Amino acid sequence: VVKSKSMTSEEIEVNESLEASGSDVWETDLAEFVLQVADEAPSHIVAPAIHKSREEIAELFNAYFDPEKPLETAQELTQFAREYLGEKIVDAEVGMTGANFVTADTGTLALVTSEGNARKCVQATDTHIAVAGVEKLVPRVEDLQPFVELIGRSGTGQDITSYVSLFTPPGDSPIFDGDGELGSSDDREFHLVLIDNGRMEMREDDQLRETLYCIRCSACANSCANFQHVGGHAFGGETYSGGIATGWEAGVHGADSAAEFNDLCTGCSRCVNQCPVKIDIPWINTVVRDRINRGTDGDLDFLVDGLTPDEEPGGVDLQKRLFGNFDTLAKLGSAFAPLSNWVAQTGPARSLLERTLGVDSRRELPAFERESLVEWFENRGPRVEPEEARRQVALYPDAYTNYVRTERGKAAVRVLEALDVRVDVPAAGESGRAPLSQGMVATAQSNAEDVYDALAPAVAAGHDVVVVEPSDLAMFHREYERLLPEDNYAALKDHSYEVMEYVYGLLENGADLDALPEGDDTRIAYHSHCQQRTLDLEPYTVAVLEDCGFDVTTSDVECCGMAGSFGYKSEYYELSVDVGEALVDQFTTENTADRTVVASGTSCLEQLDALLTRRPAHPVRLLDTR
Repeated sequence: VVKSKSMTSEEIEVNESLEASGSDVWETDLAEFVLQVADEAPSHIVAPAIHKSREEIAELFNAYFDPEKPLETAQELTQFAREYLGEKIVDAEVGMTGANFVTADTGTLALVTSEGNARKCVQATDTHIAVAGVEKLVPRVEDLQPFVELIGRSGTGQDITSYVSLFTPPGDSPIFDGDGELGSSDDREFHLVLIDNGRMEMREDDQLRETLYCIRCSACANSCANFQHVGGHAFGGETYSGGIATGWEAGVHGADSAAEFNDLCTGCSRCVNQCPVKIDIPWINTVVRDRINRGTDGDLDFLVDGLTPDEEPGGVDLQKRLFGNFDTLAKLGSAFAPLSNWVAQTGPARSLLERTLGVDSRRELPAFERESLVEWFENRGPRVEPEEARRQVALYPDAYTNYVRTERGKAAVRVLEALDVRVDVPAAGESGRAPLSQGMVATAQSNAEDVYDALAPAVAAGHDVVVVEPSDLAMFHREYERLLPEDNYAALKDHSYEVMEYVYGLLENGADLDALPEGDDTRIAYHSHCQQRTLDLEPYTVAVLEDCGFDVTTSDVECCGMAGSFGYKSEYYELSVDVGEALVDQFTTENTADRTVVASGTSCLEQLDALLTRRPAHPVRLLDTR
């Protein structure tokens, strides 16, 4: 049996079953051949052996095949594999392939490959077995074009891959060496094996259904900073790897398989725009995380029922419960500051946090302010009269801006007032971002409802909602679609803006630029937040700073590595720092080493503060009129 690359056949362990029955099975895809010889699992959806170097492959082939002349170069290794597998293909009785797509009208199989080996496996054998998941069915041959183009562009960066093969079996097939007459369809066998293995249940599952849209192009893995650093063996389950793997593993192998790597997805959302079929991969990962939480031992539910500030069962991991209830923790920390800050930084406290809750002692903890932003504003009051105001806004006090980094909230108030905006700071509570990151969906939904109730009066009055923290604005614009009634979500989304986006809009509509401080060509190195990039809001910050006279250079690093609570967790601290080093490298070049570092997101600010000697600031603070 000779096989072309097929993840579905790996999912159902075809090779193991065939070999156990006495069949001689060979993978003919070069990377899969390497892994078969090495007895390793794939680490990437498109490039299965990307984790192995040329030197490692040469050592493997020389030890396994013992060639007369040791193989060294890539050309020698490829030529050897070509000749070796060519003999296997000629001698094979059965050719097994996957199918990227199967058309329902004609039974045509579409195979998209880079090496052409799938075509050889079909043409050289008398029996062709195609294995495909039921989700690969499309109605008509005419429907293939967009999908074939998407795979090429998203998977390999090509307009079309090297080989696109369409088979409508059983049909005439040329003899492999090309010298003989056409083989008759009467002499050939064809078997199409459509696999369910949990897919029909996924189809009926509103939360997992989008997983079935996956065309296995690996765009999610290629855009994921964590995947790029740990690879698919760590960021993957029994068969699948990368961001979309959580949905696949939970659907076909069960939640336990997904649980092994699910927390490596930080919900940064950078994969969403890269996915050619627009699967909301972070949401799928969040839902699976929630199900994993709820599948844990709930024997202690009666002890926590009504005693914890969330909507979760007693089996939720204590670490997740801690980070998911950050708003409550911040309220307590602020109420007892500065004593709470001093106690939290002591050696015994840090040791206890690390042992019991997995909070890494190497990561500096947030320092809470005694006076929250909401309390500060209540004591201060607005400074622009309604009849003189250009606009009226409710500044949303996210947990960090309200209790930790209050200076950026105060700066936002003063900047907006300088542009003739009347500001209010309502006590709106946690957006739900913190619990959602821990898979605490019910708690996040409760938070979302409370936030909407707090902001609804401003929205109903025609006021705008301005948000300092990009991850919370992303909640309003993306996740609230799943957490709130449709009308409430639409109303809040349509009236909410990131603070620098809002300043840009004011200036574009006649606000006085001279009311803001001049930059005087101050050199700025700016890193935008991942959620901010997904919402395409980075350009507004750059435009405002440049209009004010700042000399701005931006990072092109996808992720700072902190990702909210992720960088605090002992099991991920080193990965978090490792990911962040790419940003450090960009901000310590000859062109950036002397620039003021600016970042929009709380996590980005914390990571840069930890890894650089320069203290970073939120961009709105550069415009502060104080």
